[in-house]
Amino acid sequence: MAGKAPTEGPLTADELQLATRNRGMPLEALRYDVTPTGLHYLLTHFDIPAVDPSSWRLEVKGRVEHPLSLSLADVRARPAHTIAVTLECAGNGRARLHPRPVSQPWLVEAIGTAEWSGVPLRDVLGAAGILPGALELVFTGADHGVQGDVEQDYARSLPLAQALRPEVLLAYAMNGRPLEPQHGAPLRLVVPGWYGMAQVKWLRSIEAVSEPFEGYQQSVAYRYQDDEADRGEPVARIRVRALMIPPGYPDFLTRQRYVDAGSVLLQGRAWSGAAPVARVEVAVDGRWEDAELEPPLGEHAWRGWRYAWRATPGEHALSCRATDAAGNAQPVQQHWNYQGMGNNLVQVIPVTVRSGR
Repeated sequence: MAGKAPTEGPLTADELQLATRNRGMPLEALRYDVTPTGLHYLLTHFDIPAVDPSSWRLEVKGRVEHPLSLSLADVRARPAHTIAVTLECAGNGRARLHPRPVSQPWLVEAIGTAEWSGVPLRDVLGAAGILPGALELVFTGADHGVQGDVEQDYARSLPLAQALRPEVLLAYAMNGRPLEPQHGAPLRLVVPGWYGMAQVKWLRSIEAVSEPFEGYQQSVAYRYQDDEADRGEPVARIRVRALMIPPGYPDFLTRQRYVDAGSVLLQGRAWSGAAPVARVEVAVDGRWEDAELEPPLGEHAWRGWRYAWRATPGEHALSCRATDAAGNAQPVQQHWNYQGMGNNLVQVIPVTVRSGR
C-alpha cells in the first residue's frame, strides 16, 4: 500500500483529517437492533459525489448478452427485497495495532447494522444475460480521487459466484428511507458477509469481465500484507467479533467507565461473515465465562448477548470474545499486518467500580 510507513508515534495531521471526515458508531448505539442511519459508521475514500437521481443511469456492460442502461425508476420497478445486514470497515481496529498503520485511525467503532432495501443483483444480471467466460463483475462508483499516486474512480470486483448470491443487493433505501448522499445515493452495492470495501457506493456501472480485475482498490489496497513489498492476500469476509456496550458512565476525555458496585448487566453484539455466531464469552480481569446468546437479528446481521456481572469495588478490565460455527475465534493478541486490516483483537474496557453511594 503506497503511503506512510507504520509508526509508534502520535496521530498524524493526515490521520486526524481523515478522522474528521469519517465517523464511527458510538458504542452505546449497540443497544439498537438496527442502527439509526445517523449513527451508522461511515467511510468515504474521496469526496461525496454530487449525483442527480433524475439523470443518473446504471450501465450494465461487458460480457453480457443485453447491455442495460437503467434509470433509478427502472431499478425501483423491479421486485424489492429488504434484509438486515451488519457492515464493518476492513480497517476497524487499525489504530489499536502496534506499530500503527497510517490511515483512517479506527478503534472499534467502524460498524453498524441497517435494513437495506433494493433489487437482488442476480435479477438484474439475469436480464442482462451473463455470457460464457465471464469471471468477475467490476463495480464502479462515481467517487473519484487519487490514492497511491493513482488517479481513479473507486472500483472493486466480485467473483461471479459471489455476485449471484440471492442476498447481494443493489440498494436504494436504508432503514426505510431513500439512501442519503453519504451512504451512496442513489444506488449502492450491499454484499452481506463482506467487509465494507466491497459495498461500492454511488454505483454507476457493472461490467462483466473475463480476466481478474487489477484496479488499485483490488490489487494494491485491501490486502493482508506482512510488509510493503508483500503482495499479500485479498481482504474478503468479515472476521468474527464481539463488542460490549460500555457499562455505566464515562469520563469525558479518557472514556474510562464508572459503575456502582452490585449487579451489572453487560450486553453487546457479535457477528461473523464466515459462519453464524455460536458462542460469546466475557472476561472480568482475565477470567472467561460464557455469556447468554439472544436470537439472531437475521442471517446476515449481528446477534445480541448478555452477561450478569457482580461488580465489586476497585479497578477492573472487561473483555468479550466471539466464536463462530466454523470455529473461528477472536485473538487475545494482535495479528499484525501492514495495512491494518481485519484486526479483530478482543475489546478491553477499563472500569472503575465504586462502592454503593
